[in-house]
Order: sequence, then structure tokens, then C-alpha cells
Amino acid sequence: MNEIKDVKIENLIYEVRGKQVMLDSDLARLYECKNGTKTINQAINRNKEKFPDDFCFKLTFDEVKLLRSQNGTLELKRGQYSKYLPHVFTEQGVAMLATVIHTHIASKVSVDIMRAFVAMRKFINENKDIFKRINNIEIKMLEYDENFEKIFDALEPRRIERQKIFFNGEIYDAYSLIIELIKKATQRIIIIDNYIDKSILDMLVYKKKNVDVTLVTSSHYLTKLDINKFNKQYPNLTIKYSNIFHDRFMIVDDTLYHIGASLKDLGKKCFGITKIEDKEYLKKIVEAVK
Repeated sequence: MNEIKDVKIENLIYEVRGKQVMLDSDLARLYECKNGTKTINQAINRNKEKFPDDFCFKLTFDEVKLLRSQNGTLELKRGQYSKYLPHVFTEQGVAMLATVIHTHIASKVSVDIMRAFVAMRKFINENKDIFKRINNIEIKMLEYDENFEKIFDALEPRRIERQKIFFNGEIYDAYSLIIELIKKATQRIIIIDNYIDKSILDMLVYKKKNVDVTLVTSSHYLTKLDINKFNKQYPNLTIKYSNIFHDRFMIVDDTLYHIGASLKDLGKKCFGITKIEDKEYLKKIVEAVK
């Protein structure tokens, strides 16, 4: 694997619109740009003719959300407003960027990045038969999507298992289950976690419009500004500070879940999510929150 300062470049290459691309923020870090993505944007604006759409393009809101869902640790802080949606660069765009970014390391890094793109193409080529079979399966699934949706709706009460255990590295699976629970809510969501940060807000954007959210925590990782900005787009969220809870809990409408790890650390270690059937426990937890 190609690495720069312990960063595996292959892990910074994503697929968007059928192309392998890299984020402007990652390139700014690799190229050691003092002003971060501002330097990248200035280079694009000053050399627009060198960056056609097949070299560089700006992500949409949906593409930003998709990248977040693919990588639980990925932070795209500028994705809240269209003006600041990130740029991504194809292999040719990365090569062109190296010629207009004047940092001492740009030329060397661009060589390593090119090698990473080549390695990715080699991997895809060597596994193209597998990808083709997967694609055929997905196409077949889409043909029956409507029928499957009806079946899933009929089985909705059973879709959330009573207990699910995730092992180290199963970040996406754990993240997907939490998102599914959030989407399921029709009235309220209560999250009790002593280490709530902005990653929790990223998950809560998937809630239904009229669902109220209460966050209960003993930490102050979220600021009033964070909460106010979130509420302007995804109301209504309130935060309560309490140190009476040790474990993590999540209430979705009238269903209580015990979560064995902080939501910000999903999939980093082995942990379980358990559905608690006893309504008396639900009542006591809600009373404790009040």
C-alpha cells in the first residue's frame, strides 16, 4: 500500500459518479497546504481552463451524505451550505493540481497518489468478474424491489432484532442499524450517551421532520452554536446535561434500546445493541431523563 505519514492513500480514494476521486480536503492535507482547501480553491479559480468537469467537480448534498454513510469517520465540515460543498479530483485532476500547487512536497506526493490510483485500477481489474456478478445481483434485486419492500413492510416489527452484536471493524453495519432506528421514529428520539459529539448530529439528519430529539449527556462536546445550527434545518433538538447515567440508551418512540458503546465509537470495538421489552424500564428511564 502507498502511505504518506501513516495515511494509506488508497483509503482516501472514493467512487463518485462512476469515477475514482479524492477530496480537496485530503489533497490539501497531503500537499501540506498552509491554508487548507482555500489554497485548492484559489488554484482552481486561477486556472479554470485546466480543470474541466472530468478533472474536477463539486459534490452535491446527496453525494456528501453518501460519502458520510460509506465512511463513519469521514468528516465533511463544509457540506452544510452549497457555497462550501467540497470539490473532488479525478486522477487527471490530481496530476494537474500538482502542477499549480506550489508546495515543496506536491510533486513527490502526486507521484505516490498516481501509484495509488494505479493500484486501485489493478485491484478493480483483477476482481472485475466478482464486481460484475455483484452488479447483476443488484440489477435483479432492483427488478423485484417493489415486492421486497412490501415484504419488508409486513415484517417491520421483526426487522430490529432483540439483540445484535457487532465486532471490531463493523463500523458500517453498526452505523446502518442506528440510522435505521432513527428513521423508524415517528414521534421522539432520546439518546443517552456521556460522549455525544457532532457525529451524533450527522446521524440525526436522517430523522423524520416532526420527530423531537433529546440528547442526554455529561459532556460538553456540542456547543450552543452546534445545536442552534442543527435546529434551523432539522428541528427540534434539545440537550440535557446529567451524570446519573453510566450506560448508553436510545429510545425510539416507545421502544428502549441498550447500547454497549458510545455512538461516536460504533464498530471500533466489540459491543452489543439490545432491545429491552419491559415497558417498566422504559418508564423509569424516561422519568430519570425528566
